Amino acid sequence: MTSAPHSDHGLEDLCEPASTLYRRALREGHVPGADAGDAPCLVDLGLLHPVVDDLSRLEPVTPSVVLHRLLRGTAERIADERRREERLAEVFEPLMRVENPTARTDTPTINVLHGNKRANQAITEAMSTASRELLCIQPNISYSNERSQQAQAAAMERDQTLLDRGARIRTLYQAKTRHQPLVIARYERLRGDAEARTLDEVTDRLIVVDRTVAFLPDRTSTAPEIALEIRHPALLAYFVTTFERLWQLATPMYPQSVQLPSVNGITHRQRAIATLLVEGHTDAVIATRLGMNVRTARVHIAKLAATLGSESRAQLGYLIGQSGILEPVQESVREPRGGQPGPVGPSAPEG
Repeated sequence: MTSAPHSDHGLEDLCEPASTLYRRALREGHVPGADAGDAPCLVDLGLLHPVVDDLSRLEPVTPSVVLHRLLRGTAERIADERRREERLAEVFEPLMRVENPTARTDTPTINVLHGNKRANQAITEAMSTASRELLCIQPNISYSNERSQQAQAAAMERDQTLLDRGARIRTLYQAKTRHQPLVIARYERLRGDAEARTLDEVTDRLIVVDRTVAFLPDRTSTAPEIALEIRHPALLAYFVTTFERLWQLATPMYPQSVQLPSVNGITHRQRAIATLLVEGHTDAVIATRLGMNVRTARVHIAKLAATLGSESRAQLGYLIGQSGILEPVQESVREPRGGQPGPVGPSAPEG
């Protein structure tokens, strides 16, 4: 039977097996090297080291020596930060004396962020001081490569930290996300007030933090990976209003999921495709707007045609109109059992 994998940690978070074995080594003077199998961190962190004349044994480093080493490292880091502050002051002090009557002294209401790294840094900084709410629209979620998995892991940690401060997180996804187990698993791991809903079509990516700053991609720029940081009150109010209206139209996915209804044997996804078909859109446009590839869209169109008994694209449009499947669905399916969600205002928590 193999032991559970040992998680990485620092000396300030010494695990129980390591603490027990280190105490024993201090009492007995040494321990067999094999006993450190469940606490490899003792060697990695420099608390135990092999005995020179018997490499099968480990002896402890005196706690006072370890503490002195750690405090010396902390003091050096603090000194480095102070030297950095002095260097920054030396660099910027002469620049601050340069007269420029047109230069802004306040925070810009719209700031251009170049590159994903800078955008993520700005989002992290905004969330680090947030305490009320985080509103997100996520049109496409991917776990297909290492980069996206790392990004999701970083976002997970960032979101949990925000939730731990009593904030609230609400996210809108496209309907296809309801069938992605990794997305559901993400919410099951989060602890706190986190909700998710879905729509057939959503806007481009949007993040609003505490209703004081928003982030969205700049699709008009010819340069890749450009985002905007927006603090203009009127624009923020518009973003929040748009989100709230989309939220009321969306179908709950988490924590309580509402089953998307079928009408006359036609699934919710097929109804969304039917709506775009009767508007005259091509398969490629339908796929793009619903966040799927063209092949998947064509499979759904074929199933829809088979269900309605259509033998041609023109006949399919006619049968869609005659079937009544595009009639509005009762709004009662929009809310999970347990009542309407609470109001989200200036005093409501967010994350």
